[in-house]
This record gives sequence, C-alpha cells and structure tokens, in this order.
Amino acid sequence: MSDARRLVDKLWSYCNVLRDDGVSTIEYTEQLTYLLFLKMAHEQETRPLKPERIVPAECSWQRLLDNDGDELGVNYRHILEQLARQPGTLGVIFRKAQNRIQDPAKLKRLIVDLIDKENWSAAGVDIKGAEDIKSGAGQYFTPRPLIHAIVDCIDPSPGDTVIDPAAGTGGFLLVAHEHASRDAEDLTPDQRAHLGDGFVHGIELVDGTARLAAMNLLLHGIGKPDGPSLIEVKDSLIADPGARWSVVLSNPPFGRKSSITMVGADGREAREDREIERPDFVVTTANKQLNFVQHIATILDINGRAAVVVPDNVLFEGGVGETLRRRLLADFDVHTLLRLPTGIFYAQGVKANVLFFDKKPASERPWTERLWVYDLRTNQHFTLKQNPLRREHLEEFVDWYRGDRVEGERFRSFGYDELIARDKVNLDITRLRDESLEDLDNLPAPEVIAREIVEDLTAALAEFEAVAAALEGAAHERT
Repeated sequence: MSDARRLVDKLWSYCNVLRDDGVSTIEYTEQLTYLLFLKMAHEQETRPLKPERIVPAECSWQRLLDNDGDELGVNYRHILEQLARQPGTLGVIFRKAQNRIQDPAKLKRLIVDLIDKENWSAAGVDIKGAEDIKSGAGQYFTPRPLIHAIVDCIDPSPGDTVIDPAAGTGGFLLVAHEHASRDAEDLTPDQRAHLGDGFVHGIELVDGTARLAAMNLLLHGIGKPDGPSLIEVKDSLIADPGARWSVVLSNPPFGRKSSITMVGADGREAREDREIERPDFVVTTANKQLNFVQHIATILDINGRAAVVVPDNVLFEGGVGETLRRRLLADFDVHTLLRLPTGIFYAQGVKANVLFFDKKPASERPWTERLWVYDLRTNQHFTLKQNPLRREHLEEFVDWYRGDRVEGERFRSFGYDELIARDKVNLDITRLRDESLEDLDNLPAPEVIAREIVEDLTAALAEFEAVAAALEGAAHERT
C-alpha cells in the first residue's frame, strides 16, 4: 500500500466515529478538506527552503494546536469565518465554511492525532485525497498515470495557456504545470510569472469539487491567496467564454444527456433534458459528450492542441454525431485516438478513449490526413485494486506518440478518405483480434470476467435509473 493511500485510509477510519455524532460522510469530507488545507499550508510556511505564507497568521494551524475544549471549537469557527472574508482565492475556498464537528474532544483528536502527526505534503497527498476513496457519485476521476501520459504527449511549455473546462479536482492542471515547470532554473522571470498566474485555468460545475481544485492549485504554488481564483464555478457549456487557449486537457463528466434537476413542492426530483443551442456549435444536441467536444473545439486557439477523454458513443453515434465527426475531420487535424482499457476509472462500466486533435487555420482542404489508432483495450484487463493501470503500461504509447510513428501490433493508421467512407464516419475502429473470443485457453481469470460483468451491469443499471427517473417525472406531471 502506498504511503498516500495509507494516510487516506487512516483519515477515513475516523469517519464512522463521527457518524455516531451525526456528522455525515459529506460533512466529514468537507471538514477534512478545510483541515488538510490548513495543515498543508502550515507545512509550506515552515519548510526550510522557500517558505511561503498562504493563510494569515491569525488563521494558522498552530492556533488550532494551541487550543483545547470549547475554546478549540470557538477558535476553529472564527478561523473559518475569517478565511471566508478574505479576498481572492482564499475567500472562494472557504465560502460558507462552517464547523460541523461539535464535540471538541473529537475535533482535537482529528487535528492532533490523525492530521498533525503526518507530513501530508511530503507524502504526495493532494487535497483531493478525501474524495479518492468515497467519490463515485457519477463522476469519473481520471487515473493519475493516464493524466501523466496525456500531458507527456501534449508536452505543454511555459509559453502555453492550458484550460480544463471540466476541471474536477484539478489533476490535468497540476500535472501540466509540473511538466512545464520541470526546467525551472532555465525559465525567464516572465515565464515564471506566467506559470504562477496565467498558465492554467479551470471550469468546474460542482462547487465542492471546485473548492478542492482551488486548494490544490494554491498549495502547489499556482495562483495567489489574495488573487483571483484560477478555478471558475459555472457550466462550461452555457456560452462561448470569448477567450482562447493553446492547450485543452479534459475528461468531461460522462453521461448521455445534459439535464437540469428540479425539485417539486412534494420533494420529488425530475430531470429535464436540455439541448445546448449555441451559434458557434456545429450541431444542436442534448448529448453532453458531443457538446463538450464542440466546446473544446471552440475554445482552442489556432495551432492549439487538445486531448479529451470521450466515451465510445462519441465515436460511432449517428445523426448529429456523424455531422460533428465530419466537421472535426475537415476543420481540425484529428491525428490520434487512444482506445483505453476498461476497469481504470472509479465509476465502472466505462469504455472510453482519448481523442487528440489540433486546431488549424481555415482551409479548403481537410486538415485530417491520417488518424492513428492505438488500441490499449483489446486483450488488456485492468481493475482498480488488483491490477491497476500504471504509468509503464502507457510507456509504449507515449514513446510512439512522440517518436517516429510506424504501424505495429497495437497501432494502425487510416487515411481521411477511408474514414469518411466508413458508415456514419464511425471512428470506433479496432483491428486487433480479441483472443478471449476465439481461444478458450486465453480467457481472462474468473475474477476479471466477473468484474467486467459487474461493470457492464453497473453501466446498464445507471441507464435504467435515468429512464425510470424520467418516466416517474412524466407520470407525476400527468397526475
């Protein structure tokens, strides 16, 4: 077990104790984010090399350590209230923050025994650690080895501007910043300033997740405590932001429909599917994934490059999906498709890909000359715990992406005319023989087969749940 995972498990072991006092898992997670942020800010301020103050002295972690009993609860509440009044990023992070742990003795144990005794910065634990184990909830957090591989392929430089329009907890932004900063001693003062304030930008719809992203960026020296937040809380798909970026890295939330959840007077929830109508979009659809692809294409600057995780339906869906793919192949250089293996995401039942494309100036000729497909899915079996995806599993792809491309066992290329001639411009392409379908001796282990069955059933149940909710809402409207 990694040190980071051990620390996260250690914190979660205390969740059951607090639940008996009426502190829910969500409330506990919220308190962990506040306390871990304060502790890691303290570690930044007291480190021997280049110490940096992130929170005001009167809100320091040391003040919590120095208090006991009722005074601790009162002081913690005052710290949260004062941080919420701070300008800039700190105020955004602690907006509406409240102390949910009313027993001072248990709050003291959480602070002293569970958090203060560890060096969280040295262990490599992001603030998102609280979400790592208990997330799910329809969100698909991108495995860090995949993020590193994608960033290594895109190779962002100090002169780039990077955005993630579905930022989550900021994984793509953190790794992109780390990649561009790797030769820090050779950077000019202007490049250092740009990396600190203008290099990354994120959009996140969920307020709590956006808070985690803002914390992570700040603790990694990105942005300023009293400066504007680099994470905006809003719906990326609503409108064209106007600005353009040279790099877009994203794993948008999976789901077929864009929807608004409404709660009626009787407490029933109903979801209203909505189409996104924007003059800068090629097609009008309620398919959230197609809309994110359109949005990313819109915000990409000329000669900019994008890498976006998309589910299989984006590659083969007809109608508006076919229309969008035809336009992408013509107006962009859609050059690489990485077919991802199953079993690598927190939410199971996901068949996904990474689509790489570059934006080009207007041209009468199609920009896509050849699409290279790298199949990391066929005959590959990963699970979240027993056989997780590691960086070395992606090494061949990254080397091939950045080197001289030649066809091999897992990579094939397809010309523009060949792609356009395919039924519905279907880009869901594989040429590898699936050995498990033809040779019983090559069947995966029983536990792997069982896990894949569970993944497929989980995905199907999620779809059925959405249909059932829609039918219940329609029936309620009729009555």
